Amino acid sequence: MGDITETVSTLQNKFKSSDPFFIANKLDIIVIHEDLGNTLGYYSKHFRTKFIHINEKVSEKSSFFVCAHELGHALLHSNSNTPFLKRNTFFSTEKIELEANFFAMHLLFSSVQRSITYCEFNDYGIPKQLVQNYRSIFLNKKSNKCS
Repeated sequence: MGDITETVSTLQNKFKSSDPFFIANKLDIIVIHEDLGNTLGYYSKHFRTKFIHINEKVSEKSSFFVCAHELGHALLHSNSNTPFLKRNTFFSTEKIELEANFFAMHLLFSSVQRSITYCEFNDYGIPKQLVQNYRSIFLNKKSNKCS
């Protein structure tokens, strides 16, 4: 997970921001909001142009997490086509998805100077198990409950 923390730190230092939309824009990654049915979002690359597709129906906070997750794919797995891999191969995409999730959480929350509550993670639509894994790996803390 060292690559994730280094990549996030580099981005935050370079762009003085943790906003995934701002960073994507600065990296010339096109962000498109569209009706994706039940899909929250996905990353694609057409020739050399990178795209982040976000479901227009997700909440504003969730869209930040989805954008950050897909930005993680764009930077960490830029040549991997996870929808294709899931549909057409036996290749496990679990590790790739977990890395993109941790990238997103680290980008959005690592610069916050106080402890993040589970409720705040939940506001972004992040599942409790993922929060627990992230907190134990990156923050060395147990998850707390919503009040």
